[in-house]
Amino acid sequence: MTLQVAVVTDDPGWHGKRLHEAFMARGVTCLFSSLTHARIEMDRQIQVVLPGFESGLPDAVFVRGIPGGTLQQVVFHLNVLHVLQVLGVRVYNDGRAIERSVDKGLTTARLSQKGIPTPATWVCAERPMAEAITERETACGHQLICKPLFGSQGKGIVLVKNRADLPDADAIHHVWYLQRFIEQSDDLACDWRVFVISGVAVAAMRRSTSGWLANVAQGGICHAAVPEGELKHLAEQAVACVDMDYAGVDLMRDALGNWWVIEINSVPAWRGLQRVTSVNIASVLADDLLMKCRHSQACEALQ
Repeated sequence: MTLQVAVVTDDPGWHGKRLHEAFMARGVTCLFSSLTHARIEMDRQIQVVLPGFESGLPDAVFVRGIPGGTLQQVVFHLNVLHVLQVLGVRVYNDGRAIERSVDKGLTTARLSQKGIPTPATWVCAERPMAEAITERETACGHQLICKPLFGSQGKGIVLVKNRADLPDADAIHHVWYLQRFIEQSDDLACDWRVFVISGVAVAAMRRSTSGWLANVAQGGICHAAVPEGELKHLAEQAVACVDMDYAGVDLMRDALGNWWVIEINSVPAWRGLQRVTSVNIASVLADDLLMKCRHSQACEALQ
């Protein structure tokens, strides 16, 4: 029987096209679906109705995007993934993995708990507290980064040199996530993105910019890099501590040569990375999901 995979996203774009090509090349039926238009039904039995799969659920769901919205809407979208998994659908990455990484505060706490080097971080919901942290840090010669607790692609990140730089409460939904700025040794800000699939770092790139924020979406330039040594080791450790099928790990190196894990992305983009690596990332992702899907089916057959 032909396997069926749903790629859940409201905007397939370049990434959706690459995934669709990879799955179809492997003889797998691949359709795009939407969590926004899904529903959960609980009448005697529980079921999920996914657009495009009204007559039966797919064998696997590849999560390419989680729609934004109110807290209730986001919880609903994640609950769709949770219920799909309960119903035996292989969800990649699953809802719990996304919950562990989408909240930067929780991600940082897990990294710290496991002893993985991550910059000093403070999270609070009162501006006077954020101001006190800023004054203490700047008095010691440190700058800070203020990030939205939920965010991606470098959007909404502010460099804080004094308390006047702190964003207004409404701009960051009344939670200040403050992280010590990593000082680097030259005029080019740079970081590294490592793509980890099934626990193994398969590709990497260095991103650079003449400013202080090197995200590709903010104009960063991609350079080929090799996932090896401590870069590889830390990226793999970071993904293991949040238990994900695949992830994009962002790391930085300070002026003394020390590595720091900055973020872990559970729905990472890889268009920029694909331009500087020979690894066909969509193909590796498709192979990994199909292997895990078939393994789950084999285990069920033995029960």
